[in-house]
Amino acid sequence: MEKEKHLGLRIDAETHKKLKSLAEFEGRSINGEVLYLIRQAIIEFENKHGELK
Repeated sequence: MEKEKHLGLRIDAETHKKLKSLAEFEGRSINGEVLYLIRQAIIEFENKHGELK
């Protein structure tokens, strides 16, 4: 099994504040919310353009 990858991300304070609020509302950590949003974007892309390799 492949080891999990680390991704450093710089965001402005306002975006961080809103992301934190969104994550708390959804009952997720900030990291969990970012992963959820990325996965949703991938699903949406694949639905429009086909599976990514």
